[in-house]
Amino acid sequence: MTDLLIHSMTEFAEIIGGTLTLAEARNLAEIGAEFGGMSQLLAHHAEAAGGTLTSIDPAPKPDFVEWAAHSATVTHLAAPSLEAMPGLADIDAWIIDGDHNYYTVLHELRIADALSQRDGKPLLALLHDVSWPCARRDFYYAPDRIPPEWRHPHSFDHGVILGDPGAHLRRGLRGEGHFAVAMHEGGPRNGVLTAVEDFLADARMPERPLGWAFIPAVLGLGIVFDASAPWAEPLAAALFPYHDNALIASIERNRLRNYLAVIEWQDRHAA
Repeated sequence: MTDLLIHSMTEFAEIIGGTLTLAEARNLAEIGAEFGGMSQLLAHHAEAAGGTLTSIDPAPKPDFVEWAAHSATVTHLAAPSLEAMPGLADIDAWIIDGDHNYYTVLHELRIADALSQRDGKPLLALLHDVSWPCARRDFYYAPDRIPPEWRHPHSFDHGVILGDPGAHLRRGLRGEGHFAVAMHEGGPRNGVLTAVEDFLADARMPERPLGWAFIPAVLGLGIVFDASAPWAEPLAAALFPYHDNALIASIERNRLRNYLAVIEWQDRHAA
């Protein structure tokens, strides 16, 4: 049953691979490895391109750690992203799928942008979870790492329901002790998509315009890219059919309703 509830960034493998190929990205940095499904696809691309993959995750699954230790292409940094990223250099593309909250994502993008400018690289960042439930609501794997002034009231026991801005005790999508959810959806400094929008508003400059593509499927894929890069025009053309596509968004809403219905069914039969 759980295989029906797709949620992984690997569902975008063809689009991500195509994006990296068009941008001629060799050296990749991945934030968030977990089981390493996406990591293996990225490592394959990096190896074929003659580059490397740096994977940042403070606590991935043991299978990933063992795999990374035996891969000549992969370096695993067991540290939070905001601590590990400043030490990197010569990164062509950032794949961001770590802690899904405003503070973390905003600062990940700021660091990636600063490093790209320092190294003379066009910015290319691919982000997962830019749609519901994280678009306008913070999720925290480690709330204590978020400064109090950036952290919303949250709970490890409450869940979220599509179309309802509140949070409900042990209902809907929830972390089951693995992650906490902000108690309310929306408002300033709340959610991954809000972080991306605020980053773009601050970072866009006439001499270096930033493009944005949003694919509203499987919890959402967002791509931030330097629109002045030599590969920007073909990339924009490749992504355009998917960007903010109303049909894709409608299918995703239906999928999420079914996803939540399965969770509700499981809850009833577990009671």
